Amino acid sequence: MSKRDRAAKSKAKADDVVDDAADAAVDTLDDAELRPTGKRAGTSRRARAEKSSASETATRRNPFAAIWTFLTQVVAEMKKVIWPTRRESIIFTIIVLIFIVIFTAFITGLDIGFAKLVLWIFGD
Repeated sequence: MSKRDRAAKSKAKADDVVDDAADAAVDTLDDAELRPTGKRAGTSRRARAEKSSASETATRRNPFAAIWTFLTQVVAEMKKVIWPTRRESIIFTIIVLIFIVIFTAFITGLDIGFAKLVLWIFGD
């Protein structure tokens, strides 16, 4: 494994840890807001609902805003992808081709075998 691959994997692991911590913090906040603690929890929920409805209204009125949001999210996700090296791609391609040849031969053998069996049972 090259230094670049190791660095990419360690960066991906670090990103996963950060994402998990952020998710845990959001879950904790959501749980706290759902508890009936009075005005504060209700106000927070109301503010969040107003904010989401405002953003939904903006994307409904302007389809380009929705397209732009989608494209920015696609770019963000593509940055997280760990792409295989050229050597790995070649090896995976060879493995897939070998797998296809083996299973094609297996299915062909089954087909010929069943055809001969049917001819033997029902005659020609």
